[in-house]
Amino acid sequence: MQGKADAVTKAEEYYDSTPAVEFYRNVWGGEDIHIGLYRADDEDIGEASKRTIINMAQRLSPLGPDTKVIDLGAGFGGTARFLASNFGCHVTCVNVSERQNSINRKLNKDANLTNCIDVIHCSFEDVPLADQNYDVAWSQDAILHSANRGTVLNEVHRLLKAEGEFIFTDPMQSEDCPPNVLQPILDRIQLETLGSVKFYQNNLGKRGFVEIDTIERVHDMRTHYARVGEELRENYDEICELSGPDYVENMIEGLDRWVEGADKGYLA
Repeated sequence: MQGKADAVTKAEEYYDSTPAVEFYRNVWGGEDIHIGLYRADDEDIGEASKRTIINMAQRLSPLGPDTKVIDLGAGFGGTARFLASNFGCHVTCVNVSERQNSINRKLNKDANLTNCIDVIHCSFEDVPLADQNYDVAWSQDAILHSANRGTVLNEVHRLLKAEGEFIFTDPMQSEDCPPNVLQPILDRIQLETLGSVKFYQNNLGKRGFVEIDTIERVHDMRTHYARVGEELRENYDEICELSGPDYVENMIEGLDRWVEGADKGYLA
């Protein structure tokens, strides 16, 4: 089994690498590096990615200056800046990549939001912050990178106030996914498993959470990976200069695997 330190180290090394930083900033969605919600199959990736944040914020209890949010796996901090600038929330960004954190801090400074946003370099499996301190725990397409998802959920439960809300997105496998068919995807992201809807429902229920809503958006996942693949192919030479041809070729192959997995009903 993959150990905690091993999985965390691999994620940190990957997201700290120059090819990954350049790819996610220039292709995946800019400051928002998560799966988007698409109104059309050819929609701009950045616009679709921002829509995910808006949609999630609308599903929470009313947000305001008194709302304390912790973003687990915050990336470049696009969500934090949206919540701080639009609702006045105080947001704590937890993220394992210090290069992403450095960019996050600079963007916060440029937006005059340093008084509203804290950025902490750590793993969301072991967050050095006080118990029951947050109104909202938020995570987008990050928990899949943990080899100890139960530990992450323990941290979510610990960090939230008694009436706090947890909202998250995560690429998952379908409940009837055949054994081993996801191995090419798992190998690429250096994991042994993906979570599933039932996994999260069961494990959050055991920790005292009450489910409000679960929405599966496999089509958006498929569209997002397809759109990123299209952008890579259309801007191949430019992205190769930024991230290197080996990285780009591996990424294109990996994206195609995700699209195939969605088409075959293996993903959720």
